[in-house]
Amino acid sequence: MSTKIRINILTVFFFVLSVILAILLLAGNKRAEKERGYDSSSVMNRISYIQELALVRYNYTGVISYKDYRKFLNINVPLTDKYFLLKYNGYIKAGVDFNRINVTVDNDTTIHISIPKPKILDTVIDEKSIQVYNESENAFNPIKISDYNEAISREKNVMIRDAVEQGIYRQATDEAKIAITSLLREMGFKDIHITEELVMPQLN
Repeated sequence: MSTKIRINILTVFFFVLSVILAILLLAGNKRAEKERGYDSSSVMNRISYIQELALVRYNYTGVISYKDYRKFLNINVPLTDKYFLLKYNGYIKAGVDFNRINVTVDNDTTIHISIPKPKILDTVIDEKSIQVYNESENAFNPIKISDYNEAISREKNVMIRDAVEQGIYRQATDEAKIAITSLLREMGFKDIHITEELVMPQLN
């Protein structure tokens, strides 16, 4: 009889112990889930690490043609022309400034992101790639370093205009949205709303 009672007591003891462990495990899981929750600041910190993934880069190989004259009363003086051709390699980078992204976390599955307008982040002409052709040698109007710098500066503006016409801003915005959406889905968000920052027109 005592043996049966001992067995029942042990059974009850292990049953109670199992229930307690299950409760502790469940509470621990809930606590861990709560700790894994994200607020706006933690999401922003994660987003800031992926900015490089959202950059758009256009590579260029081009030729710069430069020609100038000495002027008198804004008239070109004959026989004072100087000219050269430059061949170069370069690139343009465009993207969204992730430091200006606004994040609003509604709950564990819903999030709102506002991204600013994209901009040109870098315009580079590789000086090591530059090759000079058909360079003039005019004693009356010699070529100066400033002439090369002016030609390169003008070409950078041409590169930017060309990239904008090809849609680099739209592509930069799309890449930012793709990168951010992919990250947020990995973080567990399912209802993701991404909007573009509105820029109010300036009144003259």
